[in-house]
Amino acid sequence: MLVAMATDHTSARATRPSEAVRLDRWLWAVRRFKTRSAAGTACSSGKVNVNGEVAKPARKLRVGDRVDIERRFHVETVEVVDPIAKRVSAAAAAECFNDLTPPDQIAAAREAASTLRLMNPVEGVRAPGSGRPTKRDRRQIDKFRDS
Repeated sequence: MLVAMATDHTSARATRPSEAVRLDRWLWAVRRFKTRSAAGTACSSGKVNVNGEVAKPARKLRVGDRVDIERRFHVETVEVVDPIAKRVSAAAAAECFNDLTPPDQIAAAREAASTLRLMNPVEGVRAPGSGRPTKRDRRQIDKFRDS
């Protein structure tokens, strides 16, 4: 049996404007986190605040709630416009929240991140994605650990 699938994000919306959705699910649905478990972990570790209060992953979000997400170099602030429960395209997700993060804070975070990338890597640390160590690499790692 074939089932027709909706192509827009209206089917993913909560049925009533007063209906609430879980915080971790909304953060994942609007693409603030790659996975729902990453969103839940961020909430559990106190990196997400709703209306100025530390929020647990199961906290219900409603329209107008203000969500602060602590990132590595800045705090991202968004306002809930549409409490969706299903993950949607990036264009549709952008319509579900208002980004209230100051532009100067974003620029400072980008500069800090680029400065971090330019720094010399610590000796003994392999570059991510460099693959499996060769025999020569293994000897150098062992030599580094012994000294």
